[in-house]
Amino acid sequence: MRVAGLLLAAGAGRRFGGPKALVTRGGAPWVESAGAVLRDGGCAPVVVVLGAGADEVRARAALDDVVVVENPAWATGMGSSLRAGLAALPGSADAVVVLPVDTPGVTAAAVRRFVDLAAPAALARASYRGAPGHPVLIGREHWAGVSSAATGDAGARHYLRVHGAARVPCEDVADGADVDRPQDLP
Repeated sequence: MRVAGLLLAAGAGRRFGGPKALVTRGGAPWVESAGAVLRDGGCAPVVVVLGAGADEVRARAALDDVVVVENPAWATGMGSSLRAGLAALPGSADAVVVLPVDTPGVTAAAVRRFVDLAAPAALARASYRGAPGHPVLIGREHWAGVSSAATGDAGARHYLRVHGAARVPCEDVADGADVDRPQDLP
């Protein structure tokens, strides 16, 4: 199976105080770290969707090993970034692992679990102590449906619930917490 990675990094990070793609962890911006997590987990290619602060992200982050897509409608919410990213995936990909940039505790080991489950009909999401989280695996057969359903900040949430996405426990290898504000940092 060919599994692409899709990193959603277009938001303005209003509650955080700026684009979370530029927050640094271990000296590297989150956009770089999260791209490496997808790549090290077995995803190729890795597509990164930028929006708010895209020029600054390009200037400050090393993005040579990813495919960058700019979402001009980023302000409408994550749904538009998910649609832009899905549209940019290569025709050779059988599935995609989706990760938002603001989940810095997700590891390559967690991503690998989804790469290992990949198939054109696959639909799965991480769970942490029973609560849904990221990453998410979307098989090619679901891309059109997810794109149609992705609106506002909900992304694929409703589609995953309605279509019975499998839950894949990941708390033993990752922390799936979203970082919305600086005080949420681990």
